[in-house]
Amino acid sequence: MTYDESYFKTEAYADISFKRFSQYWFSNRFYALLARKYGPKTGRVLEVGCGLGHLLSWLTERYTVFGGDINLWALSKSRLNVPEGNFLCLSAEDLHMFPDTCFNIVISKHNLEHLPNPERSIAEMSRVLATDGLLVMATPNLDSPIRVHKGKNWVGYKDLTHISLKPPAEWLELLRSNNIQPHKVFSDGFWDPPYVRWIPLKLQRLIFGAPGGLQAILGWSIIPLQFGESLIVLGYKR
Repeated sequence: MTYDESYFKTEAYADISFKRFSQYWFSNRFYALLARKYGPKTGRVLEVGCGLGHLLSWLTERYTVFGGDINLWALSKSRLNVPEGNFLCLSAEDLHMFPDTCFNIVISKHNLEHLPNPERSIAEMSRVLATDGLLVMATPNLDSPIRVHKGKNWVGYKDLTHISLKPPAEWLELLRSNNIQPHKVFSDGFWDPPYVRWIPLKLQRLIFGAPGGLQAILGWSIIPLQFGESLIVLGYKR
């Protein structure tokens, strides 16, 4: 699949307008809160697979931000959305234009599952990350009980560009083997209803989405891995 304008109009990007208080808005704000809370107070941030740049827009006051993507259309939007940012066309599996240990924070938000060689991407992110720098990573959670319940309709399977899905234990071992020590491993709740046939969809969004919504609003990292759609890892380069 081509990652062009049409991709950003699919379910994966339900609201590319970054409408205030939408799920997409809260998601980007949440990952930016994690970077600010667990990372250094100043420095350089790289988001690999930056999409439309909205996550980085939350970080420009404190950091010098860089974004990389293979989608030229998305990069053009990123430059409009975040005029203070530095955006480059690059593969997440090849960051050769950056020297070693040049970033204080690296973010990979639901990018690795799209890559044919995510192992190479993790190695590259570790290389450009400074010692004691923070990696923020998210990818679909194969240990989610909802995956078995929903089958082919599970959120991790619905996007056909998800070509590299791995169990959490395998992702964590890849990080450790590349000198990234996981500090927090958690999830984001159940935000992709319907889960139950006889409960109205709006009510399900409220019931199932409340824990993840509260976590996102407050910037917490407390939802256990078995209670969410995503694997989220905060790790430090050692």
